[in-house]
Amino acid sequence: MRGARRGAGRLFPIAIFTLPFGVAFGVAASEAGLTSLQAITMSFLVFSGAAQFAALDFWQAPIAFGSLAMVIFALNARHVIMGAALSPWINQLPIGQRVLALSYLSDPNFADSQPTFQNGEKDAGVLLGGGLILWTFWVAGTAVGAMGGRAIGDTAAFGIDVVMPCFFVAAVVGKMKGRKTFVPVIAASIVSVVLLGLVPTGWNVVLGALAGGLTGVLFRAD
Repeated sequence: MRGARRGAGRLFPIAIFTLPFGVAFGVAASEAGLTSLQAITMSFLVFSGAAQFAALDFWQAPIAFGSLAMVIFALNARHVIMGAALSPWINQLPIGQRVLALSYLSDPNFADSQPTFQNGEKDAGVLLGGGLILWTFWVAGTAVGAMGGRAIGDTAAFGIDVVMPCFFVAAVVGKMKGRKTFVPVIAASIVSVVLLGLVPTGWNVVLGALAGGLTGVLFRAD
């Protein structure tokens, strides 16, 4: 419990800014034809902003489930990499605790907890607590948006859309120490940006991550 409280406390400032993203999704879901209950249930069960927004594009009969599955896989394939990075610590837990912690895995609590584990932290509650606070605000924001968020207008006008990119840039820069970390980050960034618009949505991130990982392996071999 202590680890969960610390994880939630550390990511509380970031979680606040997931609220307007949730509102935006709630509004978009309502406009796409989902009921408030359907939109809230999707956020409650799925907890993946990019995947949920992408799913709205397919919310027309007949639903192309095959195409939808491929897009969702592309957008969430990064979780395979994040899971692999966390495996030395997470795999020491009983299966029930492991599934619970990973059910709330997202980019912010991964970026927060993985360096913490590397520094000797043993309590995986840090990962779970961070994920739970993010999930809570995401679901709450969806509820607000689905049940009347149109009156708020475009949340991007408040500059909310730059908060998450700034968080991830700060997390990455904080881990860059020397050429062996700097070069893979640059390689991943270049591939992701170059392929943006040239490959299906989300695949530029997956390919960028693979390019960064391969570059890191090559530099470690030197």
